[in-house]
Amino acid sequence: MQKFGILCVLCAMGCGQSPPASLPTAELPGLPAGAVGHSGSWPSWRGSHRDAISDETGLLESWPTEGPPLKWQAAGLGKGYSSVAIDAGRIFTMGVIEDGSNVLALNFANGRRLWALRVGKEEPNSTPTVDGDRVYALDRGGALVCIDAVSGKLVWSKNLVGDFGGRMMSGWGFSESPLVDGDRLLCTPGVKNSLIVALDKKTGNTIWTAQAPADLGPSGTDGAGYSSIVVSNGGGVKQYVQIVGRGVVSVRADDGKFLWNYNRVANATANIPTPLVKDDYVFASTGYGAGAALLQLSKSADGVAVKEVYFLDGGKMQNHHGGMVLLGDYVYCGKGHNQGFPVCLELKTGKFAWEGGRGPGQGSAAVIEADGNLYFRYQNGVMALIEANPKKYVLKGTFETATKKGEGWPHPVIVDRQLFLRDQDALLCYDIAKTGAAAKPESSRGDRKL
Repeated sequence: MQKFGILCVLCAMGCGQSPPASLPTAELPGLPAGAVGHSGSWPSWRGSHRDAISDETGLLESWPTEGPPLKWQAAGLGKGYSSVAIDAGRIFTMGVIEDGSNVLALNFANGRRLWALRVGKEEPNSTPTVDGDRVYALDRGGALVCIDAVSGKLVWSKNLVGDFGGRMMSGWGFSESPLVDGDRLLCTPGVKNSLIVALDKKTGNTIWTAQAPADLGPSGTDGAGYSSIVVSNGGGVKQYVQIVGRGVVSVRADDGKFLWNYNRVANATANIPTPLVKDDYVFASTGYGAGAALLQLSKSADGVAVKEVYFLDGGKMQNHHGGMVLLGDYVYCGKGHNQGFPVCLELKTGKFAWEGGRGPGQGSAAVIEADGNLYFRYQNGVMALIEANPKKYVLKGTFETATKKGEGWPHPVIVDRQLFLRDQDALLCYDIAKTGAAAKPESSRGDRKL
């Protein structure tokens, strides 16, 4: 197995060069030299719990015709469909700048660049993960890096292809967002002898590699999918649930023992949405005609048994890549392949509580929830505010984003009553605070100096 040194991310990508030093720190008008502003936290893909649910309150209950105020707009993020992670006054994302794919840190107060570190070549799809003073990121070519969040210096690197023989199910490259769980970093090479791997987050050393059975089912194709790992305690066993090329899989958190798989929702092109977990249930859906299913987990000898509660074919329910939100006993999302029709589905029965028709936008819709409302970001640049109400469909506002540089696929993020929307080279920050809302308590982290 080929090994890669700490300073050889690009060698792992096959280019034969070491990454350059971080780009110069940007000046920060309006802030003391070297200071970063306070912020709340959205440290990873779909937030702290990977459920796309924000704990923000005091947000606008409806939007004016022109939309909420645009607080600031940043440029220079480069090409890519990464969303953003936010913590301790810094925004982290990825983008192609000049001839390389970079991990970027921006100032939360104004979007000015703090540092950039090149890690690969192609346009990235994944979102970095922040954990204390470290940020973790995965490039499309499989370069997995740990970076000092303040200085932008590389701490360690691995490569899912070179170190674990990893492969993707299709040609859009590695796209998951790494998961930090305690002292471990989890990611998905997607191959039989390294389906999922657990690494020491401080050193990058391998803790375990999950071995997959020879047959994961006839649907789909071998390799990693485009989804991201979530934690489940279904059946009384802590486990990591992921969607790979052959469908939903689960491995035991302690040692990586393979527990169960479900193949029926797999398609052979791209299995993308992050699964939903609640108690002993897992809800999974993919696009390209595959469909959706609710699974029930139970303890079984030294493992976990899985049972299909129901399956909905693609003509009835499929989520392409906008993601789903589970609130109470209801799933909210955009359904249809590349459609984003707003729907509310009762989790336990698979019956629609309501369907909102076409909805106000076009194409797929990336969805998060905050303060009782759903934020739908449509592919064509339309934002919609929809009430998270299982009884009826209530549209509470729409607006068109200030820029339209690419498909509106990056998922929205809300931190400190501000809505962040990545649009290729641009990052838009909207003020969505309700007038007269009580001031949020100041962060206990305090300002961190560069």
